[in-house]
Amino acid sequence: MIKRSFDILVSLTALVLLSPIIVLLAWKIRKNLGSPILFRQTRPGLNGMPFEMVKFRSMKDAIGDDGQPLPDSERMTPFGTKLRNSSLDELPELWNVLKGDMSLVGPRPLLMQYLPLYNEMQARRHEVRPGVTGLAQVNGRNAISWEEKFELDVRYVDNQSLFLDLKILFLTVKKVLVKEGISAEGHVTTEPFKGSDNQ
Repeated sequence: MIKRSFDILVSLTALVLLSPIIVLLAWKIRKNLGSPILFRQTRPGLNGMPFEMVKFRSMKDAIGDDGQPLPDSERMTPFGTKLRNSSLDELPELWNVLKGDMSLVGPRPLLMQYLPLYNEMQARRHEVRPGVTGLAQVNGRNAISWEEKFELDVRYVDNQSLFLDLKILFLTVKKVLVKEGISAEGHVTTEPFKGSDNQ
């Protein structure tokens, strides 16, 4: 109850205080990338239940000759790179927090197709609500391996507390300011998860 009350208070306050910035970003995205302004995608939440996560769009909707979206590296623009590097594209997720789909702090919501690829330990990351930020995000983000991320996610599940959440939020602000771990080497964000050897 304390964690949920904290999530509601902070997300509602942030949405109100940051509303001018959110409106300005929406206008800039519309001007630079066109519509839609928001990127919506179904992600697994608490206990793996699907929900619709919203972010600001940071890539073009470019399609190849085969009708499939082009690779991220070809759809990313300088404006989108700046938006993602600043982590401002994550601001709409505060609405997911307010609704109860997400928490401010928890394992990041990944893709639905990853669910059957997790081993028993990795699947425990879904024992809590996914977060806007988490222990893995302040310990390397996309610059560490999938196995390291999942280990940190489960460590958070086993040790969650309001104090730990406050510490992670403080470290997140620091990481955003210095722009650490935004992408994995050779990727715009990170390489896809293909499962672990110890399934």
